Amino acid sequence: MGIKRALVSVSDKKGIVDFCRELSALGVEIISTGGTKSLLAKEGVPVIGISDVTGFPEILDGRVKTLHPAVHSGLLAVRDSAEHQQQMKDLELDYIDLVVVNLYPFQETIAKPDVTYEDAIENIDIGGPTMLRSAAKNHAFVTVVVDSNDYGTVIEQIREQGDTTLDTRKQLAAKVFRHTGAYDALISDYLSNVTGEPLPERYTVTYEKIQDLRYGENPHQKAAFYRKPLAPSGTLTTAEQLHGKELSYNNINDANAALQIVKEFDEPAVVAIKHMNPCGVGVGVSIFEAYEKAYNADPTSIFGGIIAANRIIDSDTAKLLSEIFLEIVLAPDFTEEALEILTKKKNIRLLKMGEFVSSKERKSSFVVTSIDGGMVVQESDVHTVDEADLKVVTDRQPTSEELKQLLFGWKVVKHVKSNAIVLAADNMTVGVGAGQMNRVGSAKIAIEQAGEKVKGAVLASDAFFPMGDTLELAAKAGITAVIQPGGSIKDEESIKVANEYGIAMVFTGVRHFKH
Repeated sequence: MGIKRALVSVSDKKGIVDFCRELSALGVEIISTGGTKSLLAKEGVPVIGISDVTGFPEILDGRVKTLHPAVHSGLLAVRDSAEHQQQMKDLELDYIDLVVVNLYPFQETIAKPDVTYEDAIENIDIGGPTMLRSAAKNHAFVTVVVDSNDYGTVIEQIREQGDTTLDTRKQLAAKVFRHTGAYDALISDYLSNVTGEPLPERYTVTYEKIQDLRYGENPHQKAAFYRKPLAPSGTLTTAEQLHGKELSYNNINDANAALQIVKEFDEPAVVAIKHMNPCGVGVGVSIFEAYEKAYNADPTSIFGGIIAANRIIDSDTAKLLSEIFLEIVLAPDFTEEALEILTKKKNIRLLKMGEFVSSKERKSSFVVTSIDGGMVVQESDVHTVDEADLKVVTDRQPTSEELKQLLFGWKVVKHVKSNAIVLAADNMTVGVGAGQMNRVGSAKIAIEQAGEKVKGAVLASDAFFPMGDTLELAAKAGITAVIQPGGSIKDEESIKVANEYGIAMVFTGVRHFKH
């Protein structure tokens, strides 16, 4: 049949003039609308206005121009149907063989900090998605292009054979429905948030691919990295990689875990991660001191780990970082001297994150977790605790230093896999017990890891103690203060043990399960 007529209407005009010029040179008649028509005419590309096809003017500020039987008959007619052919002939309608459309910039519009509701609604495209869906449905006969990256393929095939292949049309149609589906999902999400329905009866999400990954958790698993539209700065999806090979699936998950912890702190902080759990967290007056503490927390486990810092990496810190093998270092930025030092290491990945949001300013978002046959959705855990929120439940009040370490430990333990126990002293973790089937098991691991550093340390537990055995273990190890949610029916048993050993214990009233 071949491509003889094309309908072109684009908001993003990248490459459209050259594409249409080549179409015209190949004998394709071009129909267009509004700004696209004006641009093509200005550039000397022969073009017919949509009103010349429909016999009806563009009206209502351009809201109605392509919503017309003369357009959609040309798109939806089944070319090998004698009945359709006869109807088209009787009504003097012509076929449209190629549609080139991209949509009003809704995403770009709502990304503007001062966007009004009225502006957002005005940038919901109606005619564009309708044309795309009509053409994509009839891809057996009609070629539809929504992505300028496909212009070259389409032109090449028309030049070689006068038409596109059916396989190409199928691929382009699939891309169209992905595109319109994502477009509608973004509108749905925007309106759901406006109307206060963050968890509606149907939950539709859309993501844009950043890159294919070499593999997933294991080499036999396929994987890719996607970004949520309008992803905020200071996230992995918006990070700039300055050095090193591509991130792996496991790198991304570990780096994100490190990032979530380091964002808890407003003072200079460094987090070391292995397999989604912190092996060392340190806070200091400088990023250099913070890294020293994170390193000394567990010099063995940090090897091959991921480092997150919430301050610019300077040359002195870079020298320390370069002394061991690290997979990734992510930070707001790196000084030139630091980059010169670190880029000498071929395999290290350096990620520039940009400015971090203060822990007090972090906003909750929704986290989607896949399960077999579905998904669960929840708010992200951005809850913070201040000293004023704590309830002392023991005879002994914690000292000011113990309170400081308790709050430090609480910021860390919320990011450790349950059952979670974190031991802290001198603004650093000294022991971490993660993911055990019972809390005593996690406490034993943390205490063993701490060694002599356990004497005088404080303990943070992500959930309450179901009985006094964990506290008994902590007391005998030399721990002096404990922070936990409280709320167990056996709270009094734990309080009694704490009082027997002179331990100060505070309740937060909030738990931080992390499965």
